[in-house]
Formats: sequence, C-alpha cells, structure tokens
Amino acid sequence: MANNIENFSDFKFNKQVLNAIEDAGYASPTPIQKKAIPLILSGHDVMGIAQTGTGKTAAFVLPLLMKLKYAQGQDPRALILAPTRELAIQINENIKKYATYVDLRFTAVYGGTGMKVQEEKLSEGIDILVATPGRFMDLYRKRAFGTKQLKTLVIDEADKMMDMGFMPQIRKILEIIPVKRQNLLFSATMSAIVENLSAEFLEFPEKVEVTPQSSTVDTITQSLFLIPNFKSKINLLGHLLENEELKRVIIFVKTKANADNIFKFIDRKVTKSVKVIHGNKAQNTRLNSIDAFKNGDIKILVATDVAARGLDVSMVSHVINFDVPLIYEDYVHRIGRTGRAENTGIAITFANRAEEFHIEQIEKLIEKKIEIESIPAEVNIEKTPFVEQQEQLREIDYRKKKLDPTYQGAFHDKKIKKSKGSKKKR
Repeated sequence: MANNIENFSDFKFNKQVLNAIEDAGYASPTPIQKKAIPLILSGHDVMGIAQTGTGKTAAFVLPLLMKLKYAQGQDPRALILAPTRELAIQINENIKKYATYVDLRFTAVYGGTGMKVQEEKLSEGIDILVATPGRFMDLYRKRAFGTKQLKTLVIDEADKMMDMGFMPQIRKILEIIPVKRQNLLFSATMSAIVENLSAEFLEFPEKVEVTPQSSTVDTITQSLFLIPNFKSKINLLGHLLENEELKRVIIFVKTKANADNIFKFIDRKVTKSVKVIHGNKAQNTRLNSIDAFKNGDIKILVATDVAARGLDVSMVSHVINFDVPLIYEDYVHRIGRTGRAENTGIAITFANRAEEFHIEQIEKLIEKKIEIESIPAEVNIEKTPFVEQQEQLREIDYRKKKLDPTYQGAFHDKKIKKSKGSKKKR
C-alpha cells in the first residue's frame, strides 16, 4: 500500500488533520510515514526502525489523532513513553502542531519539575499522555490518572530507553495497563536488547525499516580530524568557528566539565552567541537555551548527550563531535541533528589517539569510512600534557585488554623494550 501513497490525502485523513499538515508545510509523506501509517491505522503492532530526522514522530502521532477522533472521558487513551524530558516536550509540541483543528487533550509529564502543575493538568482530563517512565509511575502512584482506558502504547527512542536503564520501569508500566492494546515501538537502531524488548510486549508486529540499521542520513557529509589532545582540539574548534558557513552549530561533548570549559572558551574568544546545556543545568535554563537555539537567537549550542535525542531543529548546518561518544549508537543520534528534513548537513568529529579505537567501531556500525581531513596549517598543535598522555594510554590498554585478555599493556611493552636495550649494552 505504501507504494500507492503520494500525498497525505491518500491516508484518508479527515479534513482537520489534513489542514494541520498543510499549515505545518509538509508537501508529501516521508518513507517511514508511507510504510507505518497504514499499518497503525489498520490496528497492527508496529516496530519502526528509522533514524532521527525522518519524520517518525508524525508517523505515529497522525494516525493516533485519527483513531482517537475527539475528547472523551477523564483518563488517557494513548500513552507515549520517551526516555528524556527534552524528547517528551518535543513530542508534545508536535502533537500540538498536528492537533490544531482536533478536539483532543494532551500533555507531557517528566521529572526535573514539580508534580503539582502536572497533576492539575491531568485533573482536567486527558486523551494523549506523553511521559518519561519515572514521572509516569510517580503520578500513577499519586492516582493522578487511571490506566484502564489505554488503548495504544508508543515507546519512542527504544534504544536510548534501554541504554538509560528504563527496562524495570517499563515492565512495571506494562503490568498496570490493559493487556488488550495496540503497541508501537520506534527506534533509530535495532540492538539485541531492543529486539528482546519488542519480543516482550509486541504481538506479531509488522516491522517497518526505511534505512539499514544504524545507518546515517545520506544528506550528511562526515569528516574526521585526528588531533592529539584537548588544547589542540580547542584550537581547531576556534579556527573552524571563524568560518561563516557554520551558521547554526551543535557541539557535542562527553562530560559536563568539558561542556562548561568549551562554552567559556567560545563565549570569551569566538562569539557571545552561544549557550550550554547539560544535566547540571536547571530544567528552565535548558529549555530556554534550546528555544533560543531553535529560534535563531544564538548560533552555537554546546551539549552533552542529554540533548542528542530530543532536539528537533531543521536548519542545523553543522554538528561537531568534540569528543567521540563511548556509546556508538549515540554517534548516529548526534549527527542526526543535522541533515534533517532532506536538508544537507556536515558532521565533524575530533579524535585523539585513544578515541581512534572508537572511530573504528563506529565505522563498523555505520558501515562507512569517515573521511580523514588534514588539520589546517593555521591551527596550533599543542604538546600533550603528561597526565592527559597517561589517561590516553590507560584507555588504549583498557580497550585492548577487552579485545585480548592476555594483553599486558603498553606500560609492560615499554618495560620489555627497555630490558632488551639494557641487555644489548652489556
């Protein structure tokens, strides 16, 4: 059926939904929408594999609006679970956009903010509930809503949900919602643990996959700089940010400390048009920073992976991986912030000696070699401090030992070389 669909009207959506789609400026359905929407409308359980930026939120929200039709009862009839508050907010914003002309009640609930306002909103009646697993259970225990009317369960970003350790909470949720329901699972990657989750709660699912597992969007140009240390990375970053072609940039880092240090450097040396978000920032601060970036009020956003999934900005020109992610699937999600909605984008990654190991694993995951770029002559390459050098050697040893338990380490190799040298002198 997907082959016969060219326009949104081919889904037999009602006028209210079609008007909202037109207002949103969508011309034609994306591949994931073409494949998933007819199956969801027909009542099938669906497992959707699609990377970020392919329109998968609309793929489950639009048929939900058609199935629910109008406000009814007090308790939610559809539950959408998301791993992070940012993603929950983003999904809720999408529902608001698509439900402009539909009489349905919806809200997002998540941690990091008081429950009282969320309880008051739920007391007014709700049709679609978007929630992070922990806050859902907190509000359920406070009897803010009932679950007997739930007819549809959606788990979005299932791979991230598993990475963040939500499986016990999901199992608790499955125990308190009706057995008879439609289940939809969406994920950018299909790991073994996600397969196990799908087997646990999907019944004879239809699998919809629009790109190879763990693939990266074709519209993204990927490049790699091999650079020895933190200070040299900072120098390269400053040089790249001087280029006017970097119009809207997200810089991803591993740690909160690195995020703060990079933010201070950019704010002091490059531009004031920059914000930083990570787990230590207050919820309102994070949301305000994301809004400022979305609205074009700032040019650069420095972020830890907390923002890698829930950030939907259509015109991000560049993503810079200042650090290589240790969870390799996060590379796919990070660079998926650019090249969205069929726009082109550029993803640049910095890797020191220890991080080169992770690059090899990422290339295996995405089944693509990342092109190595030469470091511009203007960039000053600093000498690697002793402490940082030792940290890199320890990381290399750790990774080699995981691959070969008999490996005794770089420090051991140095001792052998030294002892051989001393024997020769004798």
